[in-house]
Amino acid sequence: MTQRKEKKASMKNDKRNNEETCENAVMKQVAKERGKEELKLHSADVEQDQEQPEDDGIYELPALFNLVVQRYEGETSEGQLHGEGAACFEGGHVYKGLFSMGLMDGPGVFTWAGGLKYEGEFVCNMPLGQGTYTWPDGSSYKGEVYNGVRHGTGTYKCAKNGVSYTGQWHQSKRHGKGAVYYNQDKTSWYRGDWVKNNREGWGVRCYPSGNIYSGEWKNNLRNGEGTMRWVKLGQQYVGQWQDGIQHGQGTQVWILRRMDRSQYCQSNQYMGDFVQGQRHGKGSFYYAGGAIYEGEWKNNKKHGQGKFTFKDGRVFEGEFVDDQTMTPNSSGNRPPTPHGTFPMSGEDPSILGPDMSVNIECLLEKIPERKCDTERKQVEFVMLTHNKELKSIYSFYSRLGHTQLPDNTFLLSRMQLWRLLKDCNIHHHGITLTQLDLYIREDATSAEIHSPFTPMLLCRLLSCLVVIAYHIYHKDMVLQKYLLAACFSKLMTDDILPNAKIVKGFLFKWPECSTAVSVKYLKKCWEIYQAYCRVNAAPRDDYTMTCRHLLWMFKELHLLDNKLTTARLLEIITAESHDPSNPSSCLDLEITFLEFFEALLGCAEVKCQQVSEGLEESLSPSSAEAEATRNSQKEEASEKTLLTANSSPQMISSVQMAAPVSSPISPEVSSPKSEEAGRSSNTPELSTAQDVESQQDTRHQKSQSAEHTGERQVIQTRGMEANGRQMELWIQKIHQFFIHFFFPAFDHHQLATSNMKQEELRQEAQRRIALDKAQQRARLKVHWEDDKDAFEEAIEKP
Repeated sequence: MTQRKEKKASMKNDKRNNEETCENAVMKQVAKERGKEELKLHSADVEQDQEQPEDDGIYELPALFNLVVQRYEGETSEGQLHGEGAACFEGGHVYKGLFSMGLMDGPGVFTWAGGLKYEGEFVCNMPLGQGTYTWPDGSSYKGEVYNGVRHGTGTYKCAKNGVSYTGQWHQSKRHGKGAVYYNQDKTSWYRGDWVKNNREGWGVRCYPSGNIYSGEWKNNLRNGEGTMRWVKLGQQYVGQWQDGIQHGQGTQVWILRRMDRSQYCQSNQYMGDFVQGQRHGKGSFYYAGGAIYEGEWKNNKKHGQGKFTFKDGRVFEGEFVDDQTMTPNSSGNRPPTPHGTFPMSGEDPSILGPDMSVNIECLLEKIPERKCDTERKQVEFVMLTHNKELKSIYSFYSRLGHTQLPDNTFLLSRMQLWRLLKDCNIHHHGITLTQLDLYIREDATSAEIHSPFTPMLLCRLLSCLVVIAYHIYHKDMVLQKYLLAACFSKLMTDDILPNAKIVKGFLFKWPECSTAVSVKYLKKCWEIYQAYCRVNAAPRDDYTMTCRHLLWMFKELHLLDNKLTTARLLEIITAESHDPSNPSSCLDLEITFLEFFEALLGCAEVKCQQVSEGLEESLSPSSAEAEATRNSQKEEASEKTLLTANSSPQMISSVQMAAPVSSPISPEVSSPKSEEAGRSSNTPELSTAQDVESQQDTRHQKSQSAEHTGERQVIQTRGMEANGRQMELWIQKIHQFFIHFFFPAFDHHQLATSNMKQEELRQEAQRRIALDKAQQRARLKVHWEDDKDAFEEAIEKP
């Protein structure tokens, strides 16, 4: 019995070990990449800031009714109330102000019996125009009034809970543009569109927790496209919403705290489908460590077909169930694959390995089917030839703009890819970088095509280079046996290898401080670039900017002056073009964000030259120190000149070779004749003299070596100081340009444009109110004349 149990247990262990041989190795890596915490979106993990009905405290206004005057004190005309006066009505209502032909008309104050007071304009017994309502508890409304209700633009303040609203009204309801503060500290607010007292349209909501949502609304709930930032949790979601939660296409980012000397960029990111606040459908997850999962999701877990790419480039592709891999058994279509040797999509493994496996299907479609496999192999052979150089180039450019720590590795961004292509003069082949973005687009959305922040692995860079090589050289290589390989080989030998790593442009001019520039100004400039981009005509669906648009922007923002002229700006824009001497030929060429941003940096150096000169004076040595240094150099030169003039050639030679200038050695010591006589007459003395000379030679050589070493150190120190001053000058100029010129000019222009639109809306509303007033007066006048004629006819009858 015991033996059967042991045998059964042994069989179970063997089976379990066989099943977990591959899967455990994979899942350990997957679990490591995922981290210790689950990244989920439901309410247990993420503060959703669910919308609760706020108590706005908005009072409804009472309707005016028939008023019967009980007592009146004031001016009259033809037996009617006319002019300034005060009237008491039945029910305890009181009015003080102007009357016209028996009606309240003009400025006045009406106080209801319950304590509500209106102070403002009246037209024919009706509050109409500018006025102020004040309730007994201190709540108030001040603004435009139409037919006794809030209508137009006005401000309402609630005394009991501190809620205040300023904006547009329609028939006593918030309707149009407006801003509301939900507490006295003004930490909870909403600014945006309203429809009949509901947040609807586009708006920004700041919650008491500090979290912020900006986007579309419907019936007081987040609905449509929007961005939510959870400040304390360090998370952000950009995408579609429905009934207050994430639903549809979106991107969720988890920003992790960066550890000291961390190797990877510290953020996890999911891009794909959401259903009721959960990752559900198809999506891609980019882990902070560099791993990537692309595939299907269900209820926040990897579920279905997917591909997991490890940070070292190895790939597992297959079925996932509840975040676990399903390893095929012996009866499956594919046998279990040991960790680290997974084939790509069931195809024959690439000779380069999974980290360099390229996707050039779009080009292979242009090749006869029978030659596709051979063409791919030939391309891979060319890559294998330049394997070391390609990896070195990827590593070099992926570090640009990052803090240079020895163990840091980064993913290449599109911004860095643009810099590589410009350094290699790819844009000199009659093709722009924006056109290249379209060629290497693959499945990118219209918003991602030209985004500078899009990351790419090494295999993606290689695919892009092959595609670029084809579009540049396919006409020249049409007679070659292997077209794609020939094009790629020519690109490498003629363009990439001779020019890569020779960084040009303004952004990475000072690698030590390009990180600070990128962090401070890059994102804001990207928003401005997008604001001035124009949508392209069909069939293209992307947004781009041309050099002409850039010139218009500088003119519109009033940034041009006697230093930064239009001609100088064109020189900066076209500095790296194929023909800089003909800047007008580049006006209609599309530019990427890199070219836009580097043009701004170039303009900063021109426009802020005065800042540079002032700072250079403050950083340079004092005039006294500089004069002392010059005098010392002059004295040394004079001593050398004097020594040369007063000494024989032999003495000069001896002094230069044997001793310092102050050495007491006589000329005879170095004379050949004296050496020969001494050698024949007195050998001990000669030996002593040689010893002395040898010691003096040694001391002199050491002294000269120390002097040369000190001079080199001084030169190096001065060079480092000068380099540091130049770098500091550059940082100051960039800061001055963006903070004091460019950003304020853009913000002012945006504000002025917004104010103009609001002013147009306000004037339109005033015209409507004036027209309504005139029509109301006309109707009342007609009714009053009809009533007067009828009254006179009644009196005339016997």
